[in-house]
Amino acid sequence: MIKRYLNADGSSNLKSLADLRQWQKERRSKKKDLSFLVPRVEPDVVLLSGNREKPTVTFIGHSTFLVQLGGLNIVTDPVWAARMGFARRLTSPGVPIKALPPIDVVVLSHAHYDHLHLGSLRRLPGDFVSLVPEGLAGWFRRRGFRRVEELSWWSEKRIGGVTFGFVPAKHWTRRTPWDTNTSHWGGWVMRHGMDCLYFAGDSGYDGVFREIGEKYGEIRVALIPIGAYEPEWFMRDSHMSPEEAVQTFVDVGGSIFVPMHYDAFRLADDSPKEALDRLLAEWERRGFPLERLWTMELGQTRLWSADETYGQKVFGKSDQIHG
Repeated sequence: MIKRYLNADGSSNLKSLADLRQWQKERRSKKKDLSFLVPRVEPDVVLLSGNREKPTVTFIGHSTFLVQLGGLNIVTDPVWAARMGFARRLTSPGVPIKALPPIDVVVLSHAHYDHLHLGSLRRLPGDFVSLVPEGLAGWFRRRGFRRVEELSWWSEKRIGGVTFGFVPAKHWTRRTPWDTNTSHWGGWVMRHGMDCLYFAGDSGYDGVFREIGEKYGEIRVALIPIGAYEPEWFMRDSHMSPEEAVQTFVDVGGSIFVPMHYDAFRLADDSPKEALDRLLAEWERRGFPLERLWTMELGQTRLWSADETYGQKVFGKSDQIHG
């Protein structure tokens, strides 16, 4: 019997055909300005290729980041695809895949196409280990990836000096009409000493984020999705609004908020600018320090460390990592 996975509250997040038709009817009546493009900078590939000491995070696009931690080069949800279905990507990746340093670890949040792209996986440099949700290892092995580890919620895997914890999210997954929820979904907590980064994956808002904060504590950088939330009556079980993303940041006890999942693909009716504007408005409404909100440019690399107040240094072509 095929195992089907659920959320912590027992939900599967599946929508009815009537709900889908209602959303599509609403969508046809909306006119959105998609002219805004997320700013980008030239990536410092020399710096990235030579760094094995300092913790950094580089925004590549959507939910794809290069994280350097504990001497490892880690990629989250690798997607360099130029299209998602029939729709072209809104912004090109911030770092070309051929410019990446050798990758040691890939972490996957779930199997949706905008998070798991086979072509990107096959082009990644390095003999990497793939850390994937329960139920997904077979998909990898059937496609020739032998170094794959499958984790269930709250389980951990240590690679080198970095501990990877797979934590819950509220979502669902499907790649074909026949494999709905046959693998799980979640986020990842990566810790090396006092340096800790949380990658939320893709999720609706849920009380489980408080549990993540209670278990791990001292999360330095939190990568949290803010897009694909409109219409909220349809999307809220699977995608959080920008306001809910700020609450998620509070729940997990993060120090630095990095928004994601808003810039590359039009998965719902909101636009990148709307998501960013709502995020900033909520941040200011709560009176949080602006230096703790990193709305990163595509290709930008930032240093973060538990030894610094907020990890403010921005790496560019003129910066030296050991300076």
